[in-house]
Amino acid sequence: MPASKAELLARDLSHLIHPLHNRQAHEQNSHIWVKGEGAVMTDADGGEYIDGLSGLWNVVAGHGRKELGAAAASQMDTLGYCSGYAGSSNEPAIALAERIAGMTYPSINRFFFTSGGGESSESNFKTARYYWRLKGQPEKTKVISLDWGYHGVTLAAMSATGIKGYWPMFEPRVPGFLHIPSHYPYRYEAPAGESPGVAAANELEKAILREGADTVGMFLAEPVQGAGGVIVPPDDYWPRIREICTKYDVLMVADEVITGFGRTGKMFGLTHWGVEPDMIQYAKAITSGYFPLGGIGVNDDVAAVLDSGDSVWMHAYTYSAHPVGCAVALANLDIIEKEDFPAQAAEKGTRLLDGLKNALADHKNVGDVRGLGMMCAVEIVKDKSTKEEFAPEEKIGAKIHQAAQQRGLFSRLRGDVYCLAPPIVTTDAQIDQIVDALRGAVEEVTGG
Repeated sequence: MPASKAELLARDLSHLIHPLHNRQAHEQNSHIWVKGEGAVMTDADGGEYIDGLSGLWNVVAGHGRKELGAAAASQMDTLGYCSGYAGSSNEPAIALAERIAGMTYPSINRFFFTSGGGESSESNFKTARYYWRLKGQPEKTKVISLDWGYHGVTLAAMSATGIKGYWPMFEPRVPGFLHIPSHYPYRYEAPAGESPGVAAANELEKAILREGADTVGMFLAEPVQGAGGVIVPPDDYWPRIREICTKYDVLMVADEVITGFGRTGKMFGLTHWGVEPDMIQYAKAITSGYFPLGGIGVNDDVAAVLDSGDSVWMHAYTYSAHPVGCAVALANLDIIEKEDFPAQAAEKGTRLLDGLKNALADHKNVGDVRGLGMMCAVEIVKDKSTKEEFAPEEKIGAKIHQAAQQRGLFSRLRGDVYCLAPPIVTTDAQIDQIVDALRGAVEEVTGG
């Protein structure tokens, strides 16, 4: 007889420490997930919930894809593991790097594999430092990123992350990481007469000039900010960022951990604005979360400089180029391409965003409804006219989260910003359920 939810939770509390650990909150309100199918997850007590955030933005192909399990099993039977260090390789890793080169930005053709997004951030920090050292500019070590950007929680990645709640428990942060204001269209205030997108991009130029261009190695940002609240930039933001990075000889690095592989309606996020980065980092959707895998990609110039070094690049992970992970990724990319996830995300994302706007944009406590592709957010405010936020102790977002779960929707928030990024395979009917559930939750907590 299967263990009850209460029994499983008791065992959990006795032995597990969770990401974002808070025993009291976990004890009072938690799920023990036992099954997933498509866009739906089932709890140990039998409750079914639409997975409003694709796990953690990653399960784009949906739950229960047997072809991904079969790819893992087949590779495990053939070669379960081998080192990916120089002098050792495997066919799935070679095929995956070749495959990504044909999918991403034309100038990016060389790839290094990691176990996830945080390791990918670390890899890009170190790659940029080595690149500038080989170029005879070892002082170019500073990293500039955005307020509300999320790049992981290892110590350096956390220092690049611009969500301040991640910092206090672990100060001091790694030196050399700076933040500039986000382009955040709902809250960024541009000087009178200036385009908000260009003005926000010019914050980067100001920071480079303030720090000294000879000390800044890279600018790191998500094409669309994800965990910070699904913040979509103005159309003129990224083209201006590209100009600034080129002008001051700063590597432009796109964090495509969430936006990569179709979620925004394009295969990679910056394609929306016709811009190419110098380096990228990716994870999540590359395997739909079925195996921990991430990586970085560098353009031909960076690759040529790395190849020119006569010493060993002293950066390595045990699970880099893991053959099973690469095999799962290849099978997942088959799904993404054959089922045309970018086109699906564009079409279904329009349905989701339009539905949310029709249902909630006029609500007295909804300040903003925004999104791109299958990434949307609803920002709850105390005063719509002034954009004043609710006091944190009122826990409005947490209450909406609870009310949404009572209506069969499970997702995550950033404060009082409710984020949505369901699997690409989510049906139209399920998208409409998401809209209805969130509307009901907002009205229950804040009034009709």
